[in-house]
Amino acid sequence: MRLMFGSLKNTLSKFVENISSKVSTRELKEEELEELLSELVFDLVQADVAYQTAERLAESIKASLAGKRIRKKDDVRSAVKEALVEMIDAQVKELGYDLIDAARKKCAERGEPYVLVFMGVNGVGKTTSIAKVANLAKKRGLTPLIVAGDTFRAGSQEQLETHANRLGVPIIKAKYGSDSASVVYDAIAYAKKRNLCLILVDTAGRMHVDKDLIEELKKVMRVASPDMKLLVIDSLTGNDAVEQAVIYNKEVGVDGFILTKADADTKGGSALSVAMETGKPIVYVGVGQTYEDLVPFSKNWLISLILEGIANEGTEKGSEDSEG
Repeated sequence: MRLMFGSLKNTLSKFVENISSKVSTRELKEEELEELLSELVFDLVQADVAYQTAERLAESIKASLAGKRIRKKDDVRSAVKEALVEMIDAQVKELGYDLIDAARKKCAERGEPYVLVFMGVNGVGKTTSIAKVANLAKKRGLTPLIVAGDTFRAGSQEQLETHANRLGVPIIKAKYGSDSASVVYDAIAYAKKRNLCLILVDTAGRMHVDKDLIEELKKVMRVASPDMKLLVIDSLTGNDAVEQAVIYNKEVGVDGFILTKADADTKGGSALSVAMETGKPIVYVGVGQTYEDLVPFSKNWLISLILEGIANEGTEKGSEDSEG
């Protein structure tokens, strides 16, 4: 986990060093910041931060630093940290409630299952994410129903069935080539009959630019009437993750994200950009390969992770020097 979001941490640490080396014991002028901020934007983009997000971040830091009297590096570090915390707190959303609790409440009050539909392109970790959510629900006393709604990709239903068998949870599937919306319809009826409170619907992995498949997904949504539409995003795909998020949100509607492979993301920009450019919350973060490696997202988690590089700047540098 030490290298998680490493590029983003290093970029911010570098910015603090650059200001500290050029300015001391005098008021920072806005024009003095422009060159450093331009370099910061470039470095942020290299760390997979979307350009618009990088510019917004630079403007926030500029507003925090301009006109302040900086006497030592700690003052610079504190000002940058303050700007980052304020921006993330204002522009990154949290879900605000627990999905498993919401499912239990809906089932108890209305006698209907809570429906989660999982979307995303092939390879992002959608199948594994469904299994992780199923495991979380089962550990907390709910028996989820997994719905193999991907009737297009060969092997997709078998992969889900393997997970369902390992977890000991029911699964609904159909023949390949079947209508996905019909599978979902039957699954909802099955869940109601057996008083199952949570339905996890897989959908065919589709490119966000494929109009025909997007239309098919819209049909599934009309039938499912989901309580939440979750887009699964691979944090390693960089700026393409932001493009996927924006287009899916525009075409189908996204209620929240699951960010996968965060433990392997040495850059870190995707998480910040996806949240800020869509205004939708990241619900869960995948941080490993086991069923247990799924953590609820929080702004505090993101803030502490990003600011770790600034807070531990001196310690990490000294450690690297001693290792060399």
